[in-house]
Amino acid sequence: MNSTKRSLHPGMGAVVHPKGTMFRVWAPFASSVAVAGSFNSWSSDTDFLACEGNGYWSCDLQQARKGDRYQYVVINAKTGNEYWRNDPYALEVTHSAGDSVIVADAFDWSGDEEFRMPSLNELVLYEMHIGTFNDEHGGRPGDLFRAIDRLAYLHDLGINAIEIMPLTEFAADYSWGYNPGHLFAVESAYGGPLSLKKFIKAAHSYGIAVIIDVVYNHFGPSDLDLWRFDGWSENGKGGIYFFNDWRAKTPWGHTRPDYGRSEVRSFIRDNALMWLKDFHADGLRWDSTVNIRTQYNGSGGDIHEGWTLMQWVNSEVRKERIGVINIAEDLQENEWITKPAQEGGAGFDAQWAAGFTHPVRDAVIAHDDRERNMHDLERAITGSYNGDAFQRVLYTESHDEVANGQARVPEAVWPGNAASWFSRKRSTLGVVLALTAPGIPMVFQGQELLEDEWFRDTDPIDWTKLQRFDGIHTLYRDLVRLRRNWHDQTAGLRGQHVNVFHINNEDKLLAYHRWEHGGKGDDVVVVVNMSNRSYPVYRMGLPRSGKWRVRFNSDWSGYSSDFSNHPGYDTEAYPGMKDGLLFHGSVGVGAYSALILSQDAE
Repeated sequence: MNSTKRSLHPGMGAVVHPKGTMFRVWAPFASSVAVAGSFNSWSSDTDFLACEGNGYWSCDLQQARKGDRYQYVVINAKTGNEYWRNDPYALEVTHSAGDSVIVADAFDWSGDEEFRMPSLNELVLYEMHIGTFNDEHGGRPGDLFRAIDRLAYLHDLGINAIEIMPLTEFAADYSWGYNPGHLFAVESAYGGPLSLKKFIKAAHSYGIAVIIDVVYNHFGPSDLDLWRFDGWSENGKGGIYFFNDWRAKTPWGHTRPDYGRSEVRSFIRDNALMWLKDFHADGLRWDSTVNIRTQYNGSGGDIHEGWTLMQWVNSEVRKERIGVINIAEDLQENEWITKPAQEGGAGFDAQWAAGFTHPVRDAVIAHDDRERNMHDLERAITGSYNGDAFQRVLYTESHDEVANGQARVPEAVWPGNAASWFSRKRSTLGVVLALTAPGIPMVFQGQELLEDEWFRDTDPIDWTKLQRFDGIHTLYRDLVRLRRNWHDQTAGLRGQHVNVFHINNEDKLLAYHRWEHGGKGDDVVVVVNMSNRSYPVYRMGLPRSGKWRVRFNSDWSGYSSDFSNHPGYDTEAYPGMKDGLLFHGSVGVGAYSALILSQDAE
């Protein structure tokens, strides 16, 4: 057969070649398999696949072409049943309960080879849900084409990496995406595979990387043709693609994949590599890895096969694609998640840092200033995994933290009054911490617009708030640009190093020194006042002598007309021990405000 060579899952699914299409499927308990489709009038007894003797079935049909619809017809003689199944490797489906579609990749990626993934210490992530990122109110979710139109906005904000919530085909049109029905097919309501390729190429043209959220801890549970795919199952469970014992149970049903079967492991590996190679994605964010490696949210038994699956796939990704990032959402503060696979770790590059998020949210949301603990914030700021700060993803809002009735931070500060002075002041303090502590910072969509509604897949971002809260948006933009050292004045914010040198738990104020290599233009001092009290003069240590200039003052009236514009003045550092440092100076800082200071680069 003179087939078109594919870099991934060779021979699996429907592979188009100049003389037709080759079909190949895994169904070890089938008695026979046929393919029915629009090319043979949906006949179930015309085009049979040959048994290869190892659980795989294949055939080559000249009449099957790109764009044709099809399904497999699986006969299991033991059950006496006929099963119509979508292709597990289908690259497109008409909808979640529809038919598979034959796809031939002819996308023009020319020019995309010029894009380079930013280094980990340069990344600023923006978590996005395609269905709600766009202001679509016409009874349909937003899609990838409309998302392309807002890439210029994200570029201006300073974002250089988008983390997209799951895109695989799910039941119906509205979903968070964590109920994958067809792992290789891009959600049809979002525009299908071609639209995703256009979106990623467009993002790259703006210098923005794209990270895809993948769900391997469970499949489905609905619109799931993988369930008892060839009729076989044990203990009332899901059959060949799933564990059929106690390991099947997850918080989302008894649909955990069987990580011990080589065919299922390859299925997941092939899927991971598809996003990176066929779609040119720049990384993967694995959902709930704790439910891959343990039975139920960390309780119950360990699943060794899940751990080795993560090690294997992460190793395969590194082997196949250099310069991508693999992120885990484990949320157990487990350093082994981000240890190299060759050292026994799971092999991820970074993981979401619950140890940062929760104490920062608690401090910001607390009603009474006396409830804020600066020592808890110190631990949040200085944390790392395996001694590497950039193994942490830092955030105050994510799809989990602001959903299912959990409010976004401004709403949590003052329920029913998210636009209040207190909500604006304290929610932005949390963002200052996320963007100035060492790690990979992440913003959740709409956070920069002071969105107040908790996240739902049917509630799009209110883009009218971009005008109403344009000052808050500018505050975010200024912070992101400082974090990325756009002005060559704050290189230290990209560094590993931090020293929380001043903690005043009584007055709720702290200060920390950030640096990469040290020196003028590199050393940065961040001052955070977590109390409803202003300080015209506040004396503290400073790491170097000379002039320190205020690069950011969250109390600036340009961010909001009712901010007090308390003078965050430039200051001079003089010799003399203070806070364990060799120099000292004075700053002015407003209530619930933060300052970022640095010295002019030489």
